[in-house]
Order: sequence, then C-alpha cells, then structure tokens
Amino acid sequence: MLLIRPCQMSDLDDLMEISHAVGRGMTSMPACEDAWREKLEASARAFSDAGKEDDVSTWFMVLEDHDTGKVIGTTALYTGIGLNKPFYSYKVSTLVSSSSDLDTTRQAKVLSMVNDYTGATEIGSLFLRPDYRKPGLGQFLSRARYLTLADFPERFGDTVMAELRGWQDNDGRSPLWDHLGSKFFGIEFQDAVNTTALKGTQFISDLMPKYPIYIDLLPQAAREVIGKPHDSSAPALNMLKKEGFQFTGYVDLFDGGPSVQVPTQEIHTVRDSQTGPCQIVDVMGEDAPLFMISNGQLEHYRVTLAPARLDDKGQLQIDAATADALQLNAGDEVRYVEFKRAQAAKASVAA
Repeated sequence: MLLIRPCQMSDLDDLMEISHAVGRGMTSMPACEDAWREKLEASARAFSDAGKEDDVSTWFMVLEDHDTGKVIGTTALYTGIGLNKPFYSYKVSTLVSSSSDLDTTRQAKVLSMVNDYTGATEIGSLFLRPDYRKPGLGQFLSRARYLTLADFPERFGDTVMAELRGWQDNDGRSPLWDHLGSKFFGIEFQDAVNTTALKGTQFISDLMPKYPIYIDLLPQAAREVIGKPHDSSAPALNMLKKEGFQFTGYVDLFDGGPSVQVPTQEIHTVRDSQTGPCQIVDVMGEDAPLFMISNGQLEHYRVTLAPARLDDKGQLQIDAATADALQLNAGDEVRYVEFKRAQAAKASVAA
C-alpha cells in the first residue's frame, strides 16, 4: 500500500537521493542536508498546533511504500509565499503606443518583474521515483495536496498557485536564461537556482532590472520558451488544468516556465471532497471503486488511495489494511473523494 504522510527527520537519506534524481531547475529540493533539515523542521511545525499562527509555513509530505518504508515520492504546500522574502515572477503584458503623425498603433509584449503572488499558497515539490511511475500515481501524489487544503482551510490562503519548470534542451540549458538572465547575473543557470534555494532572492532584487523587457528584442529561441513547460512537466500542467488552474500570463524569472493559479475553494478536488465516518469491513470486493482518503488528523496526517464503498448510511467502508495505514478506528471521520484516473496521469513528473 502507498501512503502519503508528513516528512520526518528519518527520511533525510531518501530525500537526499531524490534531490540528486530530480536534476536541474527545482529550487525547492536542493541536494543540501542543511537545507533539508531546515525544511523538515519547518514541516513538523506546520503539522502541529504550534504553527497555526504562522503566516509562512512549509507542508512537506512524502509518498511511502508502506510495505518497505521507502520514500518514493514527494509533494508539498507552501503558505504565505513572498511574505518573508520576495517571490518574483515575470508578468507577460501588452504595451500599446500610437503615433498620429504616422497614423499607426503598435502593440508590444513585455516582461515585467512583479511579486503579485505575495500571500498565496504554492503547491510544488512534486516528484515520483521513475520505477514507480505507473498510471494514476502521479495524479494521486498531486491531488492529495488538495485534500490537505480541504482538511485545514484556515491554514491556507485564498489563492493557490503552481510554478512549473520551464523548457530546457537535451543538455539542460534554458534558452531564456542564456539570452536574458545570464546577462544580468553572470552565473550559470543551476548556480542561480541553488542560490535562490539556499540564500533567497535578494540577489534578484540587487541585479535584475526593474523596467519592462521587450520580448521582441529577445532572440527567437528565448521568445519561444516563454510560458512553455519542461517536457517532463507537461503532464503536471494538464492535471492542474483539470483541477481548475489557469495560466494568466505569469512565468518564472529564470527559465520562463508557466505559473498557474486558482481560488482555493474552486479546486475541483477540494469542492468535490466529502467528510463522514468510516466503517471497517472484513472484505472489500475487487470491483470496489478507488477513493483518495485522508484521516484529517493534523499531527498524524495520512492520505492513501484505496478501494472503498459508501453504504446507505453515508459511511465510508474501508478494509482493515486501509484503516491501519490511516491510523483509524471504526467511526472516525475521514475526508474522501472518488478517484478517477485522468488521461494526463500516465506519466509522473517533477513540478
């Protein structure tokens, strides 16, 4: 059985392995033990009463193979982004100018550096080990976060956003970085990613120009990747759109990857999930539908994907193995939503 739970310090070695497997471009998962220890401590606080007054928090969860105890994936929520350090994006917008002498009106698309997502909740750090990338698992790992949003709505912002990795070539080079960012920072793309992850965004404020950048002045290779996701992130973008996320013109400052957003309560899984008592049964038929189920217990939070049924009393019937994984007793309240495999979930991604 596969189980999603809050990360813990004993996961450190597995998480370092995952960091090395993720590759270039994911700022939230640097291969640095000190950074991971800080994240693990922050997540432990988020999943506790002590963190209820925090405007900024890290809810980092792992996907565990319950039979082996091995961490095989990651998923996370970050609240209050931009409140303790600026969260920069480019906003793609249109400038219109006209000349009466030439009797003409011209439009130009520009990139403007903004921090419009300040205070929002970000979903991110989605990764599944390649040997577990089977239909449906990427979808489960992604959507489990929405049950967390529904379970603890008072702990999250009104807007949820996701920032996807931008397109890179086969050598891991970002055309937008090569033709834009590198000109101002004078460092390699991965060095910029690592600096952001380990030291914050002050260097962006120090060195990046504040005035709009005219897209037409960039080489075609750079223009073409603005708003284009990494090949491995395209399935994640499709899953996000199925949940109601929309692209509104915001892209990553370094690689031009798209950012998408949605009001929290309009996320389809949040909207469609229900709560009710569970009933533990001896046998669950093979034809029972799959449900995503959470136990709703803050300090012992668990989410799993398991066969279940709703009885005529509105109770969710689960088997003993599911109850054990979720640390549930008969009659305990659970949150659940029926799981239907999306076409986009045939591959799992890092995003």
